[in-house]
Amino acid sequence: MTTTAGAQHSDVLVLGGGSAGYATAFRASQLGLSVTLVEMDKIGGTCLHRGCIPTKALLHVAEIAEAARAGSMFGVDSSFNGVDIPSVRKYQRNTVDRLYTGLKSLVKQHRITVVAGLGKYMGDHTITVAETAAYTGAAVVLATGSYPRSLPGIETGKRILTSDDALRLDMAPQKVVVLGGGVIGVEFASIWASFGAQVTIIEALPRLIATEDPWSSKQLERAFKKRGITVLTNARMASAKETAHGVTVEITDGDTLDADVLLVAVGRNPRSADLGLEEHGIRLDEGFVTTDERLHTNVEGVYAVGDLVAGPQLAHRGFQHGIFVAEEIAGLAPIPLPDHQFPRVTYSHPEVASVGLDERAAKQRYGDVSASVYDLAGNARSQILQTSGGIKVIRAGTQSSAGPVVGIHIVGDRVSELIGEAQLAVAWEALPEEIGRFIHAHPTQNEALGEAMRVLAGAPLHAHG
Repeated sequence: MTTTAGAQHSDVLVLGGGSAGYATAFRASQLGLSVTLVEMDKIGGTCLHRGCIPTKALLHVAEIAEAARAGSMFGVDSSFNGVDIPSVRKYQRNTVDRLYTGLKSLVKQHRITVVAGLGKYMGDHTITVAETAAYTGAAVVLATGSYPRSLPGIETGKRILTSDDALRLDMAPQKVVVLGGGVIGVEFASIWASFGAQVTIIEALPRLIATEDPWSSKQLERAFKKRGITVLTNARMASAKETAHGVTVEITDGDTLDADVLLVAVGRNPRSADLGLEEHGIRLDEGFVTTDERLHTNVEGVYAVGDLVAGPQLAHRGFQHGIFVAEEIAGLAPIPLPDHQFPRVTYSHPEVASVGLDERAAKQRYGDVSASVYDLAGNARSQILQTSGGIKVIRAGTQSSAGPVVGIHIVGDRVSELIGEAQLAVAWEALPEEIGRFIHAHPTQNEALGEAMRVLAGAPLHAHG
């Protein structure tokens, strides 16, 4: 590598300070490497400021609204009288601000040099900021993340929103159309339904959360129907027009929907344009930076992490990418984690959580597989919480040639808290018999995971025949 004259040099130069970028920086610093991090906005990126955290804060408000509405079921005299959006947004901001303050403190603790401004890659391991100051690194890590995708012919505005816009909305809409039935669309649909809105989801694919096992999709769609959420699958939007007081949405079958707002939730694009990547030899594929399994790009000493790399767009995937790359740069030869081993959670009501392969992918990889479902109706804690759902466990092989657990899929309220043990089971290639013998505290929903394993092992205690 040729060092650009006059440039400030460090061992690791990171472009982007979101989950993937700051994780790279922190771990590299722990390993004794000097680090410079270039960020055009705020450390923490989309997840902290416009994604995971503010959205989940809204979802917690939605959970409280549901609890207030359901108080009489539990003998509590309560009622739901609406949502005070200014107070909700204050709660959101306070949550984000506390985490942001802590993150900035960690940046100082790790002695990271932070450069504020829009960085561009100029080749030769060089990034310029504001087209003036130049920085070089023995290794360069690209971590610029992603942004909400739109569709041709749709212009966002006061009533046609991206997920970023929805987080800043200053009202609680009464009628909502959500375009897209993936994770983002489902979460916002769940929030607004809990706030009392009439919600319609338009999804072009045959089912909601199409990246999940079909069993999970069916469970979620059934629950949404009970909540009064209208789900239109195999449906496409023909046009959307803002009106004086709302938006009119036309579906390709000719039907028209009127709503206060339309949320466009059709995924996220990698933030790779206009950063000098392709111009200086970094190979892209449909906007994503091409890497090998060790997250090397085609240019020696240049890596890419997080949403910039094709695969599940998860904050914890980016975080793990950052740790991996820092250790790779430091020569520790870490073990790559395949994408299917990253846990996935949709924080709707009910929640959907999974790790590993769905049944179809498991059959493609292993040939013979076996699967079982344990209904949460048999779990005491779930009955106390009055949540329905279940746990589906998939193992490689058959009863006569039984193999390890390769996929776990869970639907129900608060089931996101079960995904840690589920990930260990899949990542360690555990046998259902082994997990079934673990002691699961009673009464917890965690017991349901143990019972699901016992079902697959052929030794259930609480499964009705």
